[in-house]
Amino acid sequence: MDLSQGRSYLAIPGPSVIPDDVLRAMHRASPNIYEGELIDLTDTVLTDLRKVAGTRHNATIYLGNGHAVWEASLSNVLAPGDRVLVPATGAFGHGWSEMAVGLGAEIDVLDFGRRSPIDPDRVADALANDTDQTIKAVLAVHVDTSSSAKSDILALRQAIDAVGHPALLMVDCIASLGCDRFEMDAWGVDVMVAASQKGLMVPPGVGFVFFNDKAAAVRARMPRVSRYWDWQPRANPEAFPLLFCGTAPTHHLYGLRASLDMIMSEGLEHVLTRHKVLAQAIWAAVDAWGQGGPMELNIADPAFRSHAVTSLRLGAPHGTALRRWCQDKAGITLGIGLGMATDEDPASDGFFRFGHMGHVNAQMILGLLATVQTGLVALDIPHGSGGLEAASKVIAQASRDAS
Repeated sequence: MDLSQGRSYLAIPGPSVIPDDVLRAMHRASPNIYEGELIDLTDTVLTDLRKVAGTRHNATIYLGNGHAVWEASLSNVLAPGDRVLVPATGAFGHGWSEMAVGLGAEIDVLDFGRRSPIDPDRVADALANDTDQTIKAVLAVHVDTSSSAKSDILALRQAIDAVGHPALLMVDCIASLGCDRFEMDAWGVDVMVAASQKGLMVPPGVGFVFFNDKAAAVRARMPRVSRYWDWQPRANPEAFPLLFCGTAPTHHLYGLRASLDMIMSEGLEHVLTRHKVLAQAIWAAVDAWGQGGPMELNIADPAFRSHAVTSLRLGAPHGTALRRWCQDKAGITLGIGLGMATDEDPASDGFFRFGHMGHVNAQMILGLLATVQTGLVALDIPHGSGGLEAASKVIAQASRDAS
């Protein structure tokens, strides 16, 4: 029987659930883009974006998705023929490297597979062997949305500094910003990219590039930069339209103002703790289910699991079958096993992902887990008992600890 009627729940790792406050803020007539409230509102948006990113440096906004800000960031610091080092932990590390290739860069990829974070020591060794210091940048994904591997960015910065290499540290926080702890300045990150549709709870369509003075100096030495991607006029605009190289993303700005208000009202520290607790509840449920069946978390070490997305292994064809049952019979959409294909499972039918980022709370996550457990029963997929109870204990304990 189909019981999916009612409000659906998109539990994928982006686009995330859009809060009603954001939807209401965006539901308005087009504003004046030359003067008035939009200009003042944008100043506050940029200020609060810096707070979420943990930086006092430059924040720029681009109309586009995460791939757009990959290209924007690279275009400002790489010339054709420049070398970059890419420690990859999943599909998105490789994706950023391919973007660099498209701009004429030469790439050295350190592939850590799909179940491990970046090893800072291996990055340090690669940089130490670059005796001529021809590597211009290290491209690191903080949380790879495909594998759900989370890497230690501060340790990576320390490894780069330990060998005295001048390469820029560039970090993709598209999946992690506002969900997993990230501190741009304290961790010594030179360039960071993010986007609106995940922890910031706004529809896809705008991305962000944050950069410090070291990166700005590299940009100043570039022989040329695409007029559209150039971050210099966006960071220091002589007129409001130069912030966006043209028309502003008007309704996204209103949505961002509403989402940032929600984050600031809750408190960023509480936002990060909420994501941590809800992620731990998911892990507890999966551990219980895995005691009597094939389900397992893709990342074994909890220290390297994201608080925003969880990639799971269930074995073909169970992953796809479970996703389709949850969507078609219960109204919850789970994430596909993106970038997880193997020779034995070329369609990634044995993988799926939970998105638990942004506008999520305890009842949503418990409902998600209850639905998945019901799907396991309905499909006769072997699993251990006590998944919901394990998740409930995590959430109950967190509530007791806070009181």
